[in-house]
Amino acid sequence: MEAYCMHCRKMRTIKSPSKITMKNGRPATQGTCAVCGTKVFKIGKS
Repeated sequence: MEAYCMHCRKMRTIKSPSKITMKNGRPATQGTCAVCGTKVFKIGKS
């Protein structure tokens, strides 16, 4: 699974991804960037 890292400004692999549900009910995946450790977030089915 990959998400856009705002710190690296590139698509990066998500380290320790966890599936969450946003307040509006949409599914999302949250984790950390495998390179720099910044939080990354991807909206949509995963």
